[in-house]
Amino acid sequence: MNELNSAIAGFIRIHQESIDPTLPPPDGAKALLKLRMAQLSTESLARQRYSRIILATVAALVIVIVFAIPRALEVRQHSVKNQIVPDPSLTPGATLPVTRNEVCSETSIETVRIVPASVARQVFASYGIHEPKPRAYELDYLITPALGGGDNIRNFWPQPYGAPVWNAHVKDALEDRLHRLVCSGELDLATAQRDIAQDWTAAYKKYFVTDRPLPEHSRFVKDRPWE
Repeated sequence: MNELNSAIAGFIRIHQESIDPTLPPPDGAKALLKLRMAQLSTESLARQRYSRIILATVAALVIVIVFAIPRALEVRQHSVKNQIVPDPSLTPGATLPVTRNEVCSETSIETVRIVPASVARQVFASYGIHEPKPRAYELDYLITPALGGGDNIRNFWPQPYGAPVWNAHVKDALEDRLHRLVCSGELDLATAQRDIAQDWTAAYKKYFVTDRPLPEHSRFVKDRPWE
């Protein structure tokens, strides 16, 4: 560095003496150069720090995505698995334009209905269930066809058989109870449809006059072709 500085000083001195006496001394220019280099170095370090901050933030977001989203999905599916009443935004219920006489006639006795596999998959997927275990759920009508319920995707929901209290077997007993009450004239069809659609557990308590399912209803079995 000393030799380089000496050579620069000698070059400027010779230039001033023989060519351009107005050439400024090198100290000021060197000082400006050093200042600018220091500024650039500071800016570079700042950019590096900023880049490291950006990378750290991105890494943190990736960690959140990798770990938090699957956990959120797990929580969502867990809540669905233990859901005893359907989500009204997904399954509000749907009915057909039928009368009491039509649902109570001998020709309207509930027959085996096969829900298309594509519809079943769509219903399960809407509730966050992508690989349902065999016989873990009943793909149920919210409003049973015996009460005028329609074959509409808004009338289906995956009801867990394994719910400890309010399970699919208990709802089946309620459906039969409501059908008998409607057909005997003790209950209006529209009222039965509304009660079971709004909250079937509350309807069970109302029509069986109990706070918990009766023991015989917890073991009630009704085979479905889509289970």
